Amino acid sequence: MQRATPRVYSPELKEEFLRLVRERQIISTVARELGIHRPTAYAWARKVGISTSEARRVNPRREEFLRLRAAGLTRAEARARVGADARSAADWDKGIRIIKRGRVYPDGRVVRYPEQNNGSVPERRSRAIGGSVDLNIVEKVIDSRYVSLLEREQLQDLHRAGLSIRQIAAEMGRSPSTISRELRRNTVSTRGYMPHTAHRLSVKRRARPRQPKILAHEPLQSYVQAKLKMKWSPQQISHRLIKDFPAAPEMRVSTETIYQAIYVHARGELKRSLGQQLRRGRVARKPHRQADARRPRFVDPMNAISNRPSVADSRDVPGHWEGDLIIGALGGSAMATLVERSTRFVMLGHLGRDRTAEAVRDSLIATVQELPSSLRGSLTWDQGAEMAEHWAFSTATNFDVYFADAGSPWQRGSNENTNGLLRQYFPKGTDLAMHSADDLLAVAQELNGRPRKSLDWDTPDERMAALLKVS
Repeated sequence: MQRATPRVYSPELKEEFLRLVRERQIISTVARELGIHRPTAYAWARKVGISTSEARRVNPRREEFLRLRAAGLTRAEARARVGADARSAADWDKGIRIIKRGRVYPDGRVVRYPEQNNGSVPERRSRAIGGSVDLNIVEKVIDSRYVSLLEREQLQDLHRAGLSIRQIAAEMGRSPSTISRELRRNTVSTRGYMPHTAHRLSVKRRARPRQPKILAHEPLQSYVQAKLKMKWSPQQISHRLIKDFPAAPEMRVSTETIYQAIYVHARGELKRSLGQQLRRGRVARKPHRQADARRPRFVDPMNAISNRPSVADSRDVPGHWEGDLIIGALGGSAMATLVERSTRFVMLGHLGRDRTAEAVRDSLIATVQELPSSLRGSLTWDQGAEMAEHWAFSTATNFDVYFADAGSPWQRGSNENTNGLLRQYFPKGTDLAMHSADDLLAVAQELNGRPRKSLDWDTPDERMAALLKVS
């Protein structure tokens, strides 16, 4: 039904709309603010080359957060302004993008999280046009030869703009037959081609379900259940089948298939009874961690101690340091400790109650800023999360940061020994926030004035003064 009086918009209003859309990348919000009919707004955006799918992918809170950060606000202040949580604000600040089961870092690295659904996690399902489909399967990227959801959104925009199939194919870098087949197969709504509905339909057609072998073969199922009740492990059952039925290939099943039958295919009381027969008696399967699927501790890759120059191991060349944190009472306070390997010279960084990676970075930068360039060789730290900003520290100070192997404190022996000496001044259970930066400086000066057996009874101050005099 047509309107009696068509809406008329001034050229000035259209220019203002396009300016705001280019700035914010949110078509519907700008249209609502200016009182413009949404179909008209989207038509204007398409004509000037603004993709609605691209506009939907922009996070307005993230853009506002980055604008506030560029204006000089701290992360906490900008986060409070836009109403974001601390984790999201940290990711936005570091340029990290969140994707399905993973993260994309600014250097292009993609980290995938391990699959969590092992039979104990209920499936997330979508009920819409095209039937019920497991969302974990819908969102899984298989291969570039399949049309992705983003491509389907682009196809919808180009199709609505009136482009021909060959023009769409050229724009998307696909075969015209692929575009034609996609539109013919997956246009099921009265509103035309819908990308999310099309994606669900294609995933549903891709499935080739079949009944599990143990459930499809009754003698095999009875044998497995009987042995499980006798407390046999799945591995014992799998290998014993070969001996008991040497001429029956249908009586073969792998260890993993038996576990799948227990934890995935069995339901209710059967699952509970079968799981309790296993040695650990678990009803839900406990996944094993995989080294290549673990989340990295830091955004920036760690530089292993094995890459550290050999001159640092000999202690003959000064300028190579070791570092760590000393933690106060109940983990509520901390201080940073730095030890030069050849002179045993000690420097302490004030942290107070804030021992986040950003606070440790700023404290270390302030601590070493007076050192000459000849004494800025390397810094060896353990793999604590407090050193997550190691790349920023290295860039600001020209220090090469290396990380000791996990569980190997002897690789930072000088620092561990110095931390023991510092406990004379700061016993365990001390609230380190009570000590100011001047207090820490006084303790470091006193410790550097002690003669050391390893230095032929020289003091660290004397050795450091000699180095500075030469340089």
